[in-house]
Amino acid sequence: MPDILENCQEDRFGHPKGFWVLNGTELWDRISFHGMQAMLVLYMAGELLNPGRIEHVVGFSKYREVLEGITGPLSPQALATQTFGLYVALITFFPLIGGWLGDRFVSRRFAVATGALLMTSGHFALAFDESFLLALLLLILGAGMLRGNLKAQIKSLYADGDRRLAEAFQVYSLVINFGAFIAPLATGAVAKYYGWHAGFAVAGFGMLIGLAVYLYGSRHLPVDGAKRQAIARGKLTARERHNIGGLLMMWPVSLCFWTAQAQIWNVYNLWVRDWVDLKVGTFEVPVPWMQSLDGLAPAMFIPLVIWYWRRQAKKGVEPDIFTKMGIGCVIFAAGVAWLAASPLVANSAGRAPLLWPVMFHLISNLGAVYFSPVMETLFASRAPAAYRGTMLGIDALAVAAASLLSGYMGGWYEVMTPTTFWLINTAIVGGAGLAVLLLRGPLLRYFGPEYDAAESEVFA
Repeated sequence: MPDILENCQEDRFGHPKGFWVLNGTELWDRISFHGMQAMLVLYMAGELLNPGRIEHVVGFSKYREVLEGITGPLSPQALATQTFGLYVALITFFPLIGGWLGDRFVSRRFAVATGALLMTSGHFALAFDESFLLALLLLILGAGMLRGNLKAQIKSLYADGDRRLAEAFQVYSLVINFGAFIAPLATGAVAKYYGWHAGFAVAGFGMLIGLAVYLYGSRHLPVDGAKRQAIARGKLTARERHNIGGLLMMWPVSLCFWTAQAQIWNVYNLWVRDWVDLKVGTFEVPVPWMQSLDGLAPAMFIPLVIWYWRRQAKKGVEPDIFTKMGIGCVIFAAGVAWLAASPLVANSAGRAPLLWPVMFHLISNLGAVYFSPVMETLFASRAPAAYRGTMLGIDALAVAAASLLSGYMGGWYEVMTPTTFWLINTAIVGGAGLAVLLLRGPLLRYFGPEYDAAESEVFA
């Protein structure tokens, strides 16, 4: 507690200095990660996995043999989408392992520093064909250590009941989206004019800056013990078991949303490359730049949506949590349907105007703001306190599972029209949203209001 109170007194812009250290580290992590992510599938499909290059990648023949043993023969493009989906699935799963290690075996500072070093090494290893698979492994392990322990340090900066904590997580979310916005612009431009390897090197230097920010500012963070005692957990009440069952039933809704969203990190880049007119006068917009809109749009919408919900709450008409999630999925589905409709406005070369994907990012991200943080709120508020981290981890696993599905579905993109492909994704996320809206009444009755432990006996 003394460490917490001491850090709370070291305020800057209304928050502890350590909070801005974490934000600075997270910003550079996102700049490096999203910059690399925006280039990866294009790099694999366009160059690395083609004959003449793929033979140079150490261990790739064995990796391909195992993968095609599961999926069947894969073209370079299908192999790229499968590899990308597997990579994102693992990089979103391993923070659970890293967080568990930080909870019980190593300090969070050690975990974050180690993770940043591993990710920096991974980015630089992408500069060489031979070390491509090693690079992905380093990035996966590094992200697990860094992301599993960075955000977990925010609460330690605030005393219990500090009203600034909720605002801190809002600011943190904005920082993440800002990093996702500027990263594809920087790395995409470098990759376009100096080559893919130079773009990956930029991502590596970004992560190195993030590590420097964290190490320099770590004096403003509370001291973290090397090991922690496991918390003894009592038997779950009937109400808690009831809620866990309900949250597990909601998990497929998350899976449907993230399955459509994962395609925007994966196949969408290929679609933009092949079906969008990227010319603005004599300048050709780099494909990775489109990904930057997925970072800018949430940063624009989050403050507006919060303001709108607060205004509705004052009038007593704020929608319930399930209505918000259902609306979010339906809006996102409308955005994906917008992609499917692109042939209606295509030019003689079959390419849609640049405004078309821009509008998609605006539509889809409004839906994402309605859905993603709201689903996290449901899991955080209804999970038993002793299992809250575990249940939030289960919700996050939807991203990993969806990324695996996106890689498998990426193979469909080669054997069907883009319109059909995007309509399938529209049906997946739109169907989940409609199901939540139709079942809103039963869901509200199932979950009910928040109960104190003493009130849980009504479920016994």
